[in-house]
Amino acid sequence: MNSQALQEDRWDQVIEPKSHFLDLKLKEVWSYRDLLVLFVKRDFKAQYKQTILGPLWHFIQPVFTTAIFLIVFSKIANIPTDGIPPVLFYLSGITIWNYFSSCLTGTSNTFVSNAGIFGKVYFPRLIIPLSSVLSNLVKFSIQFFLLSLVFAYYTAKGFRFDLNMGLLLLPVLLFLLAGLGLGLGIIISSLTTKYRDFTVLIGFAVQLLMYATPVVYPLSFLKDNSYSWLIEWNPITPILEAFRFALFGEGTVTAYSLLYSLGIMGVILFVGLIVFSKVEKTFMDTV
Repeated sequence: MNSQALQEDRWDQVIEPKSHFLDLKLKEVWSYRDLLVLFVKRDFKAQYKQTILGPLWHFIQPVFTTAIFLIVFSKIANIPTDGIPPVLFYLSGITIWNYFSSCLTGTSNTFVSNAGIFGKVYFPRLIIPLSSVLSNLVKFSIQFFLLSLVFAYYTAKGFRFDLNMGLLLLPVLLFLLAGLGLGLGIIISSLTTKYRDFTVLIGFAVQLLMYATPVVYPLSFLKDNSYSWLIEWNPITPILEAFRFALFGEGTVTAYSLLYSLGIMGVILFVGLIVFSKVEKTFMDTV
């Protein structure tokens, strides 16, 4: 009887409370990687459920946004694009910015929108925001393919672009954007469990942040302005400038500026993981 009782007490997994605030259990996330893949597929399919055009919306949105930017900022405001064809300049900025904004907004409502799942079954809660980041990577790939087609069109027309080794940094740039979006998103998600005002604020803040990032203008356009330092201290600015430099050979970027973005991303992501880990233990009482 005693040996049988001991065998019955040997569980495959034991769920215990976190002992301290640095107990993030990231290895547990890896053990649930199959579930992560399922959530990525769910997020991607859910975007097109009951839609007519489906994934074509990922083409339509940047095309129309580029057309509006072309009229407003290039034709009316006459803002230069550092020798880059305006269509490519705006489309490249929209492509990289959409990935960051989608990661941020997609992870900023993790607790509120998934309270039903969290209250029924156990799995590492970090799986949900990570799945949003990865599913948005698929969206980025579609829009980057569109950018590549336009790039090939201008190349066929005789434009010559200074492609360089910076293209090898593209995965690094996406990693930096994903880390910034994930870190800020899970911090905001943790705050929205008590303060729902952040849900309304996030959409407005993302729009303002876009204009504080050189999406529709080159960083060199602001070099003589007294407020240019605000744009330069934006950690997304070096990433976007590096992205354009890798594609077109034009952009104001240095190794120090990218290291700055890496440092800010590391701090934000670390703080976000700690806050997320703390809130997930009690959020069901407040959501």
